[in-house]
Amino acid sequence: METTVADGVYDIPEGFLPYRDAIREIVDGSVRPRAAEIDAKGEYPHDLRKLFGENDILALPFAEEYGGTGTGTLMLQIAVEEIAKACASSALILMVQELGSLPIALFGTDEQKQRFLPRLATGEISPAFALSEPEAGSDPSSMRTFAEKDGDEWVINGAKNWITNAGIADYYVVFAKTDRETNRITAFIVESDRDGFDSGKLEHKLGIKGSPTGSPTFDDVRVPQENVIGEVGRGLSVALGTLERTRLGAAAQAVGIAQGATDYANDYAKERIAFGKPINQMQGLQWKLADMETGTAAARELLYKACSMADRRDPQMAKYSSMAKLFAGDNAMRVTLDAIQVLGGYGYVKEYPVERMMRDAKITQIYEGTQEIQRVVIARAMAK
Repeated sequence: METTVADGVYDIPEGFLPYRDAIREIVDGSVRPRAAEIDAKGEYPHDLRKLFGENDILALPFAEEYGGTGTGTLMLQIAVEEIAKACASSALILMVQELGSLPIALFGTDEQKQRFLPRLATGEISPAFALSEPEAGSDPSSMRTFAEKDGDEWVINGAKNWITNAGIADYYVVFAKTDRETNRITAFIVESDRDGFDSGKLEHKLGIKGSPTGSPTFDDVRVPQENVIGEVGRGLSVALGTLERTRLGAAAQAVGIAQGATDYANDYAKERIAFGKPINQMQGLQWKLADMETGTAAARELLYKACSMADRRDPQMAKYSSMAKLFAGDNAMRVTLDAIQVLGGYGYVKEYPVERMMRDAKITQIYEGTQEIQRVVIARAMAK
């Protein structure tokens, strides 16, 4: 399918509307009714992942030659947004589908692409991306995981932290130092069934409770040379080249959460009676709802522009993806807090979804590069 988006176009291309509408139908019928239970039980929704696979949602990140839809970044992030309106945890299924596959799609060999991408597109296997460590979050140079060459194999030792899909993924894209003197990093594909690999304990989190986050460990894990992604010693380029695109997923998730909270608060305000009239007729709440809608619309416009730039391979895409993630994440936090305020006491209890949305929104300011890191990226791009 044609994925080219003209410069400056913000409206969704006509050909994408049937995809979006089909995803909305799936979300309304299957995701939204499960969202509260997923959060309450903290269980990964295997049933929804299967449903996404059966309806080609998991194929959205991939080119047609690998069994994907070939619809590009914009359509992918529209899908993330639509799912996140109802359930941020379920949106992460699609987000990590891109995060754990993009290193192979962008930097992998033809053999690696043929080995993994078609099976990812069908949902047969699931990926993970393992960069962060207990002592190395925003600073990859502090990484302690090390890989040493032994004949035709690499031996990996170390530990990772904050890894989405831990215990679910069939393989992990693992970043490890391969030269301690120069701090050079290399990217590896590590299948989950390799000896010495342990997916580790799972975190108990504030939000996105239906998406497992864990701490995998590597104890003399051996992988063959053909599992190296890109060039030896150039793994940081693989990581940064991936994250400058996948941070758009966090932005899309944030836009979805904010729109879901706005819609719920607006509907509530139409029905809630106080002082003899619906509260949406009170100017104080009207202004709050107006600001929520406006901020979310602005975040969406910035997101869609950045996505269209990614599809065009615009050289300023990295700057705009950081701006989209920064603005959308901060907006999601503001909007969900305001949604709770609109609902008052009802907003503070689990019977209503906005408290869950607020807890889920917080992570969009942290992962895929913190808001502080995004500001550094933007400022450096401005200084060039």
